Amino acid sequence: MPSDPVTLMLAQRSGGSTVVDPEQAAQLRAEYGFDQPVWRQYLGLLGRALHGDLGRSVQTGEPVIGLIGQALPQTVEIAVFALIVAVPLGVALPVLSALTGNSLLRGLLDSIPAFGVAMPSFWVGILLLQLFSFHWAVFPSTGNQGFAALVLPSLTLAVPTAAVLAQIVGRGIRENLRRNYVELVRAKGAGRVRVVLRHLLRNASLPALTVTGLLVANLLGGAVVVETVFARAGLGQLTVTAVTNEDLPVILGLVVLSAAVYAAVSLLLEVVYPLVDPRAAGARRAAGRA
Repeated sequence: MPSDPVTLMLAQRSGGSTVVDPEQAAQLRAEYGFDQPVWRQYLGLLGRALHGDLGRSVQTGEPVIGLIGQALPQTVEIAVFALIVAVPLGVALPVLSALTGNSLLRGLLDSIPAFGVAMPSFWVGILLLQLFSFHWAVFPSTGNQGFAALVLPSLTLAVPTAAVLAQIVGRGIRENLRRNYVELVRAKGAGRVRVVLRHLLRNASLPALTVTGLLVANLLGGAVVVETVFARAGLGQLTVTAVTNEDLPVILGLVVLSAAVYAAVSLLLEVVYPLVDPRAAGARRAAGRA
């Protein structure tokens, strides 16, 4: 079996032959920088990335940034629609649990997020395919064409995302129920709906905001499994192909993209959080004066 990208590329060019010209292999390793330590390759890639250059694919010779640019819109589509489904669902479940007076129904609603977290994404995807593509033929099973092709992949990504969010919001609501301000609001005559929606949900949403930001970045990683199950040509399929072919420039380019997404989301949270929670802004101003 070939043990490095250059050997694999030369074997493919020669029709599968395992006999490799050492001089040609050395020349290609020097051309792609594979003769350097991995850490130096990575640092070099970061430096070139600042100028929009992520190198070229070993397998196709195309610019890595072009390959990522072609695949990125497909993954972003899934991630956006998954988030549109996951956020309302992740908030609605704990809110309904807090509003209901039926202990049996409350227990059922509280158990749904745990099941959602425990179910692997590929299993959810296969189950949705079996029901809505093969059995009822409502949505297409594969492909990138049209809105209908987005539904099942987006739902597959939305289930674990909504489950995690529901757990965080539900825990926040239960913790705030024991706070003194809740008793004060109730003493003033506020009903259950007003207490939950106006007071509990707002405070419980603060930690959920941070988690949602991280989940947004994590959706790119979840796309690897989803796009494999639904045969979509996105970043997930590009990642699988690059790893299978040992296409190191593409792999490193995807790593840089993931790091950039996490950094951008973290920066956005730093800006948004004080706007949502005035206490955080006050703490920062106090720290600045000190």
